[in-house]
Amino acid sequence: MRYNDTMATQKIYQEKLAELKTSFDTLKQGKDSLLAILGQAEVPESVYNSNAIENSTLTLKETEKILLEQELFRDVSLREVYEAKNLARVVDYTRVKANEEDLSKSLILLIHQMLIGGIDDNIAGRFRQKDEYVRVGTHVAPAPENVDRLIENILIEYSSDHISYFIDRIAKFHLEFERIHPFCDGNGRIGRVISNFQLLRLGFPRIIIRDKEKANYYAAFHEYQSSKNPKLMEKVIALALVESLHKRVTYLSGSEVVDLSDYVKNKKLSAPRIFNAALRQSIPAFRERGVWKTGDNYKMADKRN
Repeated sequence: MRYNDTMATQKIYQEKLAELKTSFDTLKQGKDSLLAILGQAEVPESVYNSNAIENSTLTLKETEKILLEQELFRDVSLREVYEAKNLARVVDYTRVKANEEDLSKSLILLIHQMLIGGIDDNIAGRFRQKDEYVRVGTHVAPAPENVDRLIENILIEYSSDHISYFIDRIAKFHLEFERIHPFCDGNGRIGRVISNFQLLRLGFPRIIIRDKEKANYYAAFHEYQSSKNPKLMEKVIALALVESLHKRVTYLSGSEVVDLSDYVKNKKLSAPRIFNAALRQSIPAFRERGVWKTGDNYKMADKRN
């Protein structure tokens, strides 16, 4: 399956997500504590990947140590330490807020204050102002005087759209938010936090956009910039959500979680074929700390998936 498949791909993921959401909603009853543990365990990985996309030099292990207040074995910049801690605070805060209120301009400004506060207080918690222009690659973001209005517009468009598929709405908002680039710094991380907030509001788990796959993620922005086609971003988000649901359904069903490499070896399966299927999410595999895993009770056939 090529990355730029469109309508057929969208239908496949819609059906898969509907099936997984039904299983998730059924299995999660009475298991709030397990879901909370899974969510908390993901925070360092989520923080690491989002910061790495923005060129942070911290490793996953270093991010974990920072969040646990443990000593690092090399000198890192104070800025990167603050970026990790602040983003973790934002992730935890928005997880709670998603149960209480809809997305709003004031919430966006607040989480930006939480993210950038202590790093650059001059720009924290406010949109770009006069003469604060930004460029991302070849894209020059809209003039500062238009930012407030443009953010209001995409918030209204998102909240008033009751027809489009939810992934399409979230992808479009993310693409437009990054096109506007409302802040002097922190736009990518805030944009990904917002996407997760929107998913949580709809009863879905959070997703992780991974640094290793940022080529696809960046390609989605380029495609939208050049032709206003949001399909690549829709697929990025859909794939990440399928993986997140696969993980939770596996844990909630009581399966023993095993490394996919061990599963392949024990079942005498073709490793390239199975790992390719994992990347396509055509099998119930998911990553923890970058390692592919699955439930040991899944009957996986060594055939084209």
